[in-house]
Amino acid sequence: MNAHSINSVMVAQRAASFTTRSIKKESKRQGLRMAIGMVDLTTLEGKDSPEKVRSLCRKAMHPWEGQIDPPIPPVAAVCVYPSLVSIARDELAGSGVKVASVATGFPSGQFPISARLEDVRFAVDNGADEIDMVINRGAFLQGDQDTVMEEIRLTRQACGHAHLKIILETGELETLDNVRRASDLAIEAAATSPGAPPLVDGSVFIKTSTGKVSPAATMPVTLVMLEAIRDHWLSSGVRIGMKPAGGIRTAKQALHYLVMVKETLGDAWLRPELFRFGASSLLNDLLRQLIKQDTGNYMSVSDFSEA
Repeated sequence: MNAHSINSVMVAQRAASFTTRSIKKESKRQGLRMAIGMVDLTTLEGKDSPEKVRSLCRKAMHPWEGQIDPPIPPVAAVCVYPSLVSIARDELAGSGVKVASVATGFPSGQFPISARLEDVRFAVDNGADEIDMVINRGAFLQGDQDTVMEEIRLTRQACGHAHLKIILETGELETLDNVRRASDLAIEAAATSPGAPPLVDGSVFIKTSTGKVSPAATMPVTLVMLEAIRDHWLSSGVRIGMKPAGGIRTAKQALHYLVMVKETLGDAWLRPELFRFGASSLLNDLLRQLIKQDTGNYMSVSDFSEA
């Protein structure tokens, strides 16, 4: 891995510049629809139940019961704990919405590696299309990159043909230099995992956060990760996916992120196979803004079910 020194001031200025772009009405409408199709609806609480997951899956497939033309698209995925994967799999069958599962001792990543890998295998065996793993931040911050890389490689092997999202938990990485190093490390480990399927476009994502630590996703952090993805693509021709998660709550913010992706990576990444939002609370604002664009009227917050 090449060493990168990040100028935090320049990154912050560049990230802020994406919020100043003027987006015309039709482009805004297209962007809102695009963002809806990139959302991973998530429930990761101790009180999660089968019925709560079924309700979330119904919202994922049909985000709004009203009618506009063209119809509102489904979201990208529903993310649940491994024990609830089979419930989501059955509810989403045939819909095209993916089943994602957090694993590897989420959110701490501090379980023994054998337990973390069993977590992954259990989720995949029960029907998970995607696995969201967390890296061992303690090992990373102590400089033990070999351990972190080996654990990523073992996790990708355990995923089989399920896609892997590697959560860096950037709020605990302390500096943008560490965010870049962790991004490069994660991508390299995934690309050099013996026994795993070949790395192809979208089979691996890097993800900012678990949503359990603050700060979560920020535009400067996401920009640094996008640049790591860009450099890997330029050197290998393989497109790694990106998922900012946590803290993105408004449609306006989501459009800023899409502008950043377009201007950093290009149009190829503007699809759910390569870019996701980990922000369940975002969906209702996207719906509200899209319906305003199409009808001229704002819906009440109470007109939408809770995500």
